[in-house]
Amino acid sequence: MFTRMSLRLRIFLFFCLLGLGGTAITLGAMYAGWQRALNSDVSNGFTFAAALASFGLLALAAGIWLLFDENVAKPIERLSAELRVRAHAGISTEVDAQSARYLGDLAPAASALSTKLSQSALDSADRIAAETARLEDEKARLTALLTEIPVATILVNSADLIVLYDGQAAEVLASQAHPRLNAPLTDYFDGPSLGSACAKMNKTGKEVSVTLPGNDPSQTYDARLRPMRGGGYMVLVDAAHLDLPPEAARPLTYDFDLFEHHPGALDQLPLGRLTFTVFDTETTGLLPHKDEIVQIGAVRIVNGRIVPGEKIDQLIDPGRPIPPASTKVHHVTDAMVAGKPDIAKAGKAFHTFARGSVIVAHNAPFDMAFLHRHKRAMGVEWDHPILDTVLLSAVLFGASQTHTLDALCDRLAVTIPPELRHTALGDAVATAEVLARMLPMLEARGMKTLADVLAETKRHGRLLEDLN
Repeated sequence: MFTRMSLRLRIFLFFCLLGLGGTAITLGAMYAGWQRALNSDVSNGFTFAAALASFGLLALAAGIWLLFDENVAKPIERLSAELRVRAHAGISTEVDAQSARYLGDLAPAASALSTKLSQSALDSADRIAAETARLEDEKARLTALLTEIPVATILVNSADLIVLYDGQAAEVLASQAHPRLNAPLTDYFDGPSLGSACAKMNKTGKEVSVTLPGNDPSQTYDARLRPMRGGGYMVLVDAAHLDLPPEAARPLTYDFDLFEHHPGALDQLPLGRLTFTVFDTETTGLLPHKDEIVQIGAVRIVNGRIVPGEKIDQLIDPGRPIPPASTKVHHVTDAMVAGKPDIAKAGKAFHTFARGSVIVAHNAPFDMAFLHRHKRAMGVEWDHPILDTVLLSAVLFGASQTHTLDALCDRLAVTIPPELRHTALGDAVATAEVLARMLPMLEARGMKTLADVLAETKRHGRLLEDLN
């Protein structure tokens, strides 16, 4: 019966309880004080009555606050978070009416409205899907066409950052470092040689042929730099450097929004314009000061989207036996890591992969502690900005909620295939998908830049202390 009462009646009953309880406590305290006054002096009776009434009213206020917090404040917080998920993360999960059962008709009304809006969104999505399919067909034709052209193609914006690379170019880039959108071309080719060729191209406005040394000086590439109308240029690497079988898949990786370069400090850039490297580790145990990493998995998010193909899935030789209890969790065995790179080499490669980006992890202090411990052997400094999806969850859904990766995936409709759970790459992909859904929700809450988000997450830092 109580669950069908209106919200106004429930709030009225809260105040009735406060008023009646306060009156009862006051009268009880006065009676107790009167009894005490009969047995001693009047002043002692009044003092006792006042103290008793004060403590009683404080206890009543605390009790009513707990009731109000549990039955009104927390459900409103959960309901608002669920509505933000549906509004900004593109999730169509049902509103949890049971958790908001004491809010009257608010939850059903919110559910009805979001369902109606979701239906409109689905209609729009059908039209978008049809157009997307057409664009995918065109992309497939373009990919097939470029596959027949015996050159590796890289598009670069006016800031020398990679905007597009094809499958052939991915092979060339991978010979130096992991291929990455929005990465400086100087991460792969010798800077002075590239700068000299660009200066000549800009001066003449014509195509320039050049021999480009890689950052690995043992490799050089015959290339042409061709200026593009509107800014930026194209790098064409000769087919002699390619070693792909004719039937190999050679997809395009690109984001043409990267032609619009936004200079500035990372913490002042709009969230949607940031590049994120999302990673996870599997280890020999849970003690960062003595255990070792056995696997690193990482993916990249550029302009709010996970970049297909840009990933790390690296087994690492920890230099010590892996305890059976740890293998039972992540399924990495001693035989699997035998002959794999050590943490110094693998960590340095990951550092390059994450260059110029914001590093993201779920419970980041745990994973970063392993990397910081070996930074001297890697020859790097881990000075990237760090975001933690545990803290982002607290910001968006409230500190009182559960913030495990599984809980976040359930909340945001992210599916982790069972065979990938507790693998470094599987958990990194899940964390990246969670982050991609969180970004528009953070912006909707008024956090437009990384600095805004970092300032807000600092308020929940105690969560990580408790977790670790």
